[in-house]
Amino acid sequence: MYFDLSELKGRDTYKLMTATIVPRPIAWVVSQDEQGRNNAAPFSFFGAMSGDPPVVCLGVGPRPDGPKDTGANLRDGAGFVINLVSSALMQRMNVTAIDFAPGVDELQAAGLAIAPSHKVAPPRIAESPVSMECRVRQTLELAAHRHIVVADILAMHVRDDAVLDAERCYVDTPRLDLVGRMHGRGWYSIQDNLVEMPRLTEAAWRDGGDSSR
Repeated sequence: MYFDLSELKGRDTYKLMTATIVPRPIAWVVSQDEQGRNNAAPFSFFGAMSGDPPVVCLGVGPRPDGPKDTGANLRDGAGFVINLVSSALMQRMNVTAIDFAPGVDELQAAGLAIAPSHKVAPPRIAESPVSMECRVRQTLELAAHRHIVVADILAMHVRDDAVLDAERCYVDTPRLDLVGRMHGRGWYSIQDNLVEMPRLTEAAWRDGGDSSR
């Protein structure tokens, strides 16, 4: 089936994208408003864009009545924390997705403990297996209250039991038990069926495509 996205309504293009671009990592963002009040919300339009320099991008859309708190808080130069979501934290992550009124601390509402950050003002979620302290490098406005946040990762916290070799920065990724966003209103993926397929060399490909040789 062919879809010309220029002829579709925005809600329909969103449905096509979220049903096919899966699984998506979840950026559980902790930010602060100008009064220093904490806000937490999950976003799945998120990804790693560069390793050197370490850069991530985050897509932030609007609320029905205006900008999301996160969008208002992530001004150029603002610090924030991206926390990743394990299966044990899914329910509490879902609480922070509620459209609470501005000023409500979603961290408290979800019963989440916090820990201080080292390089930015907002705290990190203490139980998150991975937290990234970030600073907004640039915001790209796409439409009213809808923009892409380009951010530098300044520091990372990785749960101790998932670090295999700190000096070489080796991490036991499956042990993090991270979940991804799937389609629809409530579907997620859990890492319970991993498949390993080493990258091919040209020599292995010419020798029959067996990457184990």
